[in-house]
Amino acid sequence: MTEGARSETAELAARMRALADEITRHDRLYYVEDRPEISDAEYDALRRELEALERAHPELAPADSPTQRVGAPPGEGFAPVAHRVPMLSLDNAMGEAELRAFDERVRRLLDRDAVAYLGEPKLDGASAELVYQDGRLAVGSTRGDGRTGEDVTANLRRLLSLPLALRDAHPPERVSVRGEVILPLERFERLNREREKRGEEPFVNPRNAAAGALRQLHDVDLRRLRALEFRAYGVAEGLPAGVTTQAAVLETLARWGFEVSPDARVCRDLEAALAYHAELLGRRAAFPFEIDGTVFKVNELALQRDLGEVSRAPRWAIASKFPPQQQTTEVLDIWASVGRTGALTPVARLRPVFVGGVTVSSATLHNQDEVDRKDVRVGDTVVVQRAGDVIPQIVKVVLEKRPPGTAPWRLPAQCPVCGSEVVRLPEEAVTRCPNLDCPAQLKNNLRHLAARRALDVDGLGEKLVDQLVDGGRVRRLSDLFELDLETLAGLERMGRKSAANLAAALERAKQTTLPRFLLALGIPNVGETVADLLAAHFGDLDPLLAASAEEIDAVEGIGPVIAESVAAFFRDPRNRDEIARLREHGVRWPKGTGRAARAEGGPLAGKTFVLTGTLPGTTREEATARIEAAGGKVTSSVSKKTSYVVAGDEPGSKLRKAQELGVPVLGPADLDRLLRAPPTADGV
Repeated sequence: MTEGARSETAELAARMRALADEITRHDRLYYVEDRPEISDAEYDALRRELEALERAHPELAPADSPTQRVGAPPGEGFAPVAHRVPMLSLDNAMGEAELRAFDERVRRLLDRDAVAYLGEPKLDGASAELVYQDGRLAVGSTRGDGRTGEDVTANLRRLLSLPLALRDAHPPERVSVRGEVILPLERFERLNREREKRGEEPFVNPRNAAAGALRQLHDVDLRRLRALEFRAYGVAEGLPAGVTTQAAVLETLARWGFEVSPDARVCRDLEAALAYHAELLGRRAAFPFEIDGTVFKVNELALQRDLGEVSRAPRWAIASKFPPQQQTTEVLDIWASVGRTGALTPVARLRPVFVGGVTVSSATLHNQDEVDRKDVRVGDTVVVQRAGDVIPQIVKVVLEKRPPGTAPWRLPAQCPVCGSEVVRLPEEAVTRCPNLDCPAQLKNNLRHLAARRALDVDGLGEKLVDQLVDGGRVRRLSDLFELDLETLAGLERMGRKSAANLAAALERAKQTTLPRFLLALGIPNVGETVADLLAAHFGDLDPLLAASAEEIDAVEGIGPVIAESVAAFFRDPRNRDEIARLREHGVRWPKGTGRAARAEGGPLAGKTFVLTGTLPGTTREEATARIEAAGGKVTSSVSKKTSYVVAGDEPGSKLRKAQELGVPVLGPADLDRLLRAPPTADGV
């Protein structure tokens, strides 16, 4: 061997050793200490690099390589539990090409033209095994290193979704059930809110909160344990005779009393599997718990046995991963954005990173308290999260990577746009610019006024708003209705036809409704629902202008905080003057036209509805208007007081909540029948 070849071999061996050590360290942080330092995507990249090097140079692979192991060894303090059938991990497919390669390998080994797969959402939780003896739960354990786990039976017994006895008159003598322990998102957020109120560090993510709950030895958090759910996905031992497919396995588990992976589907071939994966990706944000991909398993159990497994993963299953929803990146700068109510919001400018299917370059930090709690500084490495279409947020700072010399960040003492001294009231978390004529507030308020659900001024876009304000042509909201055709036609990049269209849109916008007008004013804490309630209760603007905070608080559905916000807005003489000028310019609405006005004695009088999913042939806005016109009320959350939940296509977690509470569920056709029905003594 030449000197150059020996040097290259030594470098490869050193790189493999370094990767093995780094992955082992992260395995311990993730599986044992429940405090990961890097995102799943970064971990996967490290592991894939080591696996590729080991395939190319097997003679250099470290003897203790983490690629030959699943998870991490059991932690101290727990009794070990040997898995009679190893709990293997799954290989990952990071895109369509890798899933096609998996399918090609399976078909080649089985000598088949096509293979059917059972697809399931890949739940992002903590794996567990439950062993039942004579139908009763005997031992519950974590995955551990795949061969030996930790005895967490006492903690698992606290899970309300986990059956302590199988629903089977003649259960097998011994049954080993495999599944995932998850923490639904709504409960995760509630637990974090409670922890923050107690001054405790919030959980990083639902997966770690679930895993940590299972591994509590002392000071057991019963609320967290009872918030967990167990979803079964397989039977390692004790499968009844006659069960021949993976789909039938799930049916058996459900019959025994287990919650199983939702939305499982048999895919007749790879193309159907790809379509199913794409469908789940599109619905990812609608799930009430975190999913990070699709698990595909060869559906026929006999073919699974023929394929067998390698050292750490079965050949008959694979996890097709979604784009990561968490990534790490660097904070390049932090600046203060001024909103339409004058609120100063810290925004972090990030080194662009691909998260959850989009490139993220900024993230909101909400307020100074949030910056202080997370201690985010310019130059920090941070974990960024994006779930569905939610605004990206910084989850935590990776303190181990903080460069020296960083300093805590503070909001400026003066508004960065107009230079006014900012204020923060003692009872508020928000810092505000008090100058109502601040150009930043004016621009945001103009865009808000022109929005489709407010005055709906078609053609008044962001660039045009900037030009009008920066050029001094609009100094307050009402100035918008003083713009004439000649002024508009003289604007930069504004042709005569576009100017005429905008002038016509402004004229049309003057004929509106009271709820739209209230929304257009930009009153703090007033959205569509509150605007509707105010319009329905007061009937016209003048009674509302004269109302006290106590009188506004008496409106059903409006609390004291919103009531004071509305009253304070109308007490301000500058706001009252602006309203008078808008009226002088011809902004009008018919009396008593609040969309929330409910018909007394209508067919739905006294009934409360919640809408979920896509309603065929109509929008939620239209359905809400029809319900309210018939005397009903539409709310956003399900409770025992809800009369009906109307479920359309692809309903969300509200449907499940309705089923749990026993609230009647209607389809769109059922709703139509109710709307057409004549009123009865009890309303429906």
